[in-house]
Amino acid sequence: MRDLGAGFKYLVEGQRWVARHGRQYGFALLPGLIALVLYVAALVALAIWGEGAVTWATPFAGHWSSPWGTLFRGFLTAVLFALGLLLAVLTFTAVTLLIGQPFYDNLSERVDASESPDGTAPQSALPFWRELWLSARDSVRILTRATVWGVLLFALGLLPFVGQTVIPVLGFFVTGFFLAEELTSIPLQRRGLDLRTRLTLLRSRRLLVWGYGTPLGLAFLVPFVAVFLMPGAVAGATLLARDLLGEERAAERTENRPENRSEEEGDGSGPARRLPAR
Repeated sequence: MRDLGAGFKYLVEGQRWVARHGRQYGFALLPGLIALVLYVAALVALAIWGEGAVTWATPFAGHWSSPWGTLFRGFLTAVLFALGLLLAVLTFTAVTLLIGQPFYDNLSERVDASESPDGTAPQSALPFWRELWLSARDSVRILTRATVWGVLLFALGLLPFVGQTVIPVLGFFVTGFFLAEELTSIPLQRRGLDLRTRLTLLRSRRLLVWGYGTPLGLAFLVPFVAVFLMPGAVAGATLLARDLLGEERAAERTENRPENRSEEEGDGSGPARRLPAR
């Protein structure tokens, strides 16, 4: 259970990092704002024409006695919009990362450099166009997986009782995993890890991934919050990736220096003394 808390800690640390680096935060907001406009337009269109689409798809309900036909179509319209909202949450990160690839790559590199003991960040050996192609291809593959999960959860959500209790909780954990995968793809791809390897790595520490991604997915349900949290989410995902790979952080090296540790003298009953600096 410690991994759940550690995952949430990385989410908070990422937000703190961008708060200390205002210029990086400002540039990293732009892709999220562009994606937000696109998604709001799509959801508004769904709200306007969703009822008409449901009516067209259910001509048989027009012959039902009142008010059952109207209630049935109203229920399907609400479910359709809920499915659209779920897919928006699942895909928002992928689309935003694709739009803002150069912005988020630069942000992730700076976080890596600030956390690395030697002050350097891993660099990809691939040219930019190749990086962009791989990112787009992997995003499509993840979006396909997310869509399949979204449709499956939508179908299971129609089950009595289970659909109103267990399935929403499961949906948040699925959303959290996909969010973590998309965000950690930035630092992990720079290290040369392909999609299959990244998924294997994330599955090996599911609690850590859920502790980071699930609260972020819940926060992304609040309108406009995703845009402002995205830069910090990228920074936190970089810290999460370093943990998954077992990379040392600069703060850990400082804490482990002899001058920052205490040792007891004699038989252990005396007061601890600080070791002299070497």
